[in-house]
Amino acid sequence: MEERYAFIAEWYDANASLTRRYQFLYFPSDNAIEMYDIKNRRIFLKRSKFEAIKPEQLFISSVINVHSRQLTLVDYADDFTRTKLTNRTERTLAIIKPDAVSKMGTILDIIANEGFSLCHVKMVRLSRKAAAEFYAEHTGKHFFDQLLDFMTSGPAVAIELMAPNCIRKWRQLIGPTNPAKAREESPGSIRAKFGTDGTRNACHGSDSPSSAEREIGFFFRRDHSNIAQFSNCTLGIIKPHAVASGLGGKIINEIQAKGFQISVLEMFFLERANGDEFLEVYKGVVSEYTQMVAQLCSGPCIAMEIVAENAPTEFREIVGPSDPEIARHLRPHTLRAMFGKDKIQNAVHCTDLPDDGVLEVEYFFRVLQN
Repeated sequence: MEERYAFIAEWYDANASLTRRYQFLYFPSDNAIEMYDIKNRRIFLKRSKFEAIKPEQLFISSVINVHSRQLTLVDYADDFTRTKLTNRTERTLAIIKPDAVSKMGTILDIIANEGFSLCHVKMVRLSRKAAAEFYAEHTGKHFFDQLLDFMTSGPAVAIELMAPNCIRKWRQLIGPTNPAKAREESPGSIRAKFGTDGTRNACHGSDSPSSAEREIGFFFRRDHSNIAQFSNCTLGIIKPHAVASGLGGKIINEIQAKGFQISVLEMFFLERANGDEFLEVYKGVVSEYTQMVAQLCSGPCIAMEIVAENAPTEFREIVGPSDPEIARHLRPHTLRAMFGKDKIQNAVHCTDLPDDGVLEVEYFFRVLQN
């Protein structure tokens, strides 16, 4: 019998103001998909080859785009899929703590090189109340107040990671809680490289499946205060092809190395209507408009508020020409020259017009979040 994976998928139909549910089938032998309308009990999409979907995208809570519809996989549809994929898609919560946010590009690059998949990423700044809730198990311990002071001292980056044996693998990668011990026992670990002491130790990792589920929910299934500045800023977007290729950390590292502050960042899954609305200024102006929208909506992207004096102009300078081939000839040290493939898959979007910097940041970190 041919192997296939079955999920329950949901799509919000904005025109009808209701959520539609489908059985979503994926056939790894030929990268084909099929969809069945559960309510109306009929085939919605006949089996067809669909190269845009990859096996690593198939996990619960994953957001995928199928013919301009943004589907969320909400459950397994059979025991075979559940059994086959549960271990492969184990997830954990990682936190880049305030002391290591300046190194987040390097840490994200390490994560990509070790074979983890990024499911969600969000920069947050915890209130004392939220930090106390997250670390409730340590209430009353001698270091509790010091821990809260540290975790509320600046932004942190929460990351939902996925990999086989993800919890154990991430905890091995970050190393022992005490960085001094990490430098002795695991000198290549993240805490050995970037940690200072038992509190300022660069990263957090869930210690069990139940903790991982609770902690992921804490950061990604509830609202946290918006930390975007909306002034002296511009928008940068790491495009879906670059995220899928594991280039996010390298790009962020280059941005930070060039002296720009990333004041907020978050992973977004854009629907076609959002992509059209955001890129509308290019409609009728550039011939690649349709492909530009399709690329921006083809998978998760990472949006960033970049803060600097004359941010739109200065950031656009380091992003480089829209065509990476031209960039490689004329300005080889720009982001598109280093990480872009072609005019559509050119790694990074930047605000083109100086007056649009704040507007584009507001679109992602105010309009879409509401």
